[in-house]
Amino acid sequence: MTTQNHILLQTPIRSGFGPRTTAMEALGDRDLTGKTAIVTGGYSGLGLETVKVLASAGATVIVPARSPEKAQAALSAVSGVELERLDLMDPASIDAFAERFIASGRPLHILINSAGIMAAPLHRDSRGYESQLATNHLGHFQLVLRLWPALKAAEGARIVSVSSRAHQLSGINFEDLHFTKRPYDKWLAYAQSKTANALFAVALDKRGESHSVRAFSVHPGTIVTDLSRYLSEEELRSMGALNEQGERVFTEYNDELKTIEEGAATAVWCAVHPQLDGKGGVYCENADIAVITDTPYTPGIFEWAANTDDAERLWTLSEQLIGLEFVI
Repeated sequence: MTTQNHILLQTPIRSGFGPRTTAMEALGDRDLTGKTAIVTGGYSGLGLETVKVLASAGATVIVPARSPEKAQAALSAVSGVELERLDLMDPASIDAFAERFIASGRPLHILINSAGIMAAPLHRDSRGYESQLATNHLGHFQLVLRLWPALKAAEGARIVSVSSRAHQLSGINFEDLHFTKRPYDKWLAYAQSKTANALFAVALDKRGESHSVRAFSVHPGTIVTDLSRYLSEEELRSMGALNEQGERVFTEYNDELKTIEEGAATAVWCAVHPQLDGKGGVYCENADIAVITDTPYTPGIFEWAANTDDAERLWTLSEQLIGLEFVI
């Protein structure tokens, strides 16, 4: 599929949903009994809401965390949830988690890559890779490759990567992916990782379609969650994300500023809704397929995050960086 043809896929389908749609509304009356889902980052913020909604419909939801003991407190009241150990910055931890899941013999119907870090200070993993790209993209890339047999076995699986409108700030800098030659900028690093999430869905869907494994990326909207932990009070105040008591919360909401229940809607919609049957590789927001745009800070996806050539280049580079080759 050419880049131009792929961009034509970025056409809203008039789903009937919108910015005020909640995750429960996006789920509708779907019964997920017998389905197995994995939600990274599923113990806080958007991931936690996603887990609650999927579990309420009968799905068995596995929530991997660096510290399952800490995640237990957030998930203790949610039935149908299994806690596991996983550190997306640690390749051995990813392999061990995937091996345990594959050994269980269960098919994997839904994988939601929701975990991530945002605007973090410069930090590198043991391989020297910049932490936001390592966590937000490469960790999930490795996870998908390791879980591929279970995704194929589902005979109808969906993979959802949580991207962001921040992708509009930067494409992939293939010449200096890890900020070894240029000054580190925490927002450009975050933006690059979110572009990577969108490009990953493009290339992954191309490989998965013939096996009924479809991939999507989503912009959830702007929501105050633990993702903002690296932001200063000044940065939060400029976003309107502090109330008079200095608490981290929006004091008003609009099409972009959302509640957690609204922010989880697009990921749930992409994971379960039949409106997307036969579709994939697209970037979605407000529980619909997004438009192509070239205007920053507006709804839609920039061409550099939907470009099939860049998606293939990033795929090949990601295989090299993690030392794994995808076997379909």
